[in-house]
Amino acid sequence: MSNADDYLVGIDIGSSKVGVLIGHQDGSGNLEVVGKGLAPNRGTRRGNIVNVEQTVEALKQASEEAEVMAGVEISRAYVGVAGSDIRSVNSRGMVSVARRDREISRQDIHRVLEAAQSAALPSDREVLHTIPQEFFVDEQGGINDPLGMLGSRLEVSVHLTTGNITRTKTLQTCVNRAGIEVIETVFEPLATADGVLSEDERELGVLLIDVGCGSTEFALFSEGEVKHSAVLPIGASHFTNDLAMVLRTPFSEAERIKQKYGCCLESMVDDGDGVTVPAVAGGAQRVVPKRELCEILEPRAEEILSLIRSDLSTNGWDEGLRGGVVLTGGGVQLDGLLELAAQIFSSTVRYGLPQRLGGLVDVINSPTWCTASGLLLYGYESERNQSKNRRRTFTMRKLIGTLRGVFSDLL
Repeated sequence: MSNADDYLVGIDIGSSKVGVLIGHQDGSGNLEVVGKGLAPNRGTRRGNIVNVEQTVEALKQASEEAEVMAGVEISRAYVGVAGSDIRSVNSRGMVSVARRDREISRQDIHRVLEAAQSAALPSDREVLHTIPQEFFVDEQGGINDPLGMLGSRLEVSVHLTTGNITRTKTLQTCVNRAGIEVIETVFEPLATADGVLSEDERELGVLLIDVGCGSTEFALFSEGEVKHSAVLPIGASHFTNDLAMVLRTPFSEAERIKQKYGCCLESMVDDGDGVTVPAVAGGAQRVVPKRELCEILEPRAEEILSLIRSDLSTNGWDEGLRGGVVLTGGGVQLDGLLELAAQIFSSTVRYGLPQRLGGLVDVINSPTWCTASGLLLYGYESERNQSKNRRRTFTMRKLIGTLRGVFSDLL
């Protein structure tokens, strides 16, 4: 097999499946998908791992499928993390510029970011991401990178994402037991945004909604950066459970009916259509009008979207979605959800699909693959930035060494 160090891997561990994508950089520097693997997962619930063995087995199955397709044995990966225990908050930090000439250095930037995340956290939580939103130099804001500017005081506004330490370590343990090292755990909406949002949408103000099986994550971006994110403990499985309970049909049949006939907007349903619904324990089948299915599904869809709208309003972000709303995740493939979201948010709405990737794009052209593809792009950008920093450090060291040599010769 090929050298695994030349490849990037993104792993999406969902409540119903594990998705693995393998990417490789082509000769032009573009990222191509060369392998994919998908396996059902019964070891997680609402984004939290409840059975380690089943999760490990799903990881092995999905990764082996991707490895065979790519012809490479993977060893390291960027892994998505989600679940109702994720918390996000905006914070602010401030430091005095250290240098006498008041020029802001990389060290000053590191210090102010540390100050922004120094707020006391409960002992069971850890910071997953510290994302700068805006820097301030002597109260002048709107600065993306203050390096080299002059000032006496440096401030920053950041978006902090925190997770439960134990649950994150359980996730990492499962991936390690599947024979894969975790490079970084990434809050899934942040990774998904890399895979589906355009720069214009991020600048204008866009809401990303990722409907998974057991939970719904959402993030609002404006002026190029994430401004707010949160998790709802409600997902696509709740639609299925509602159908199973009201229609008194097995869960597997409710899932099939939802996927084939489900619609969550009554105006899109024809009165004359009916669906055959099997009964529990082999009872007599009955025909249920599609409108009745819609009457079950529509309240749940309204609940999810209205809770998101209410959360945005509470945090002062209910206006300014000039970039619209983007729906992604396996749970958004329900007829009427896009139209209902347009009504509730009074905004344009589209489905999010993987972008900026080459290779096997035709086989991953689905909202189901948005998180895994976003993890690939997140890893690609992360490693490219690290490479730039290494080159910058090497160049500076070389320059310092050259100057020392010059002064030594003069002496």
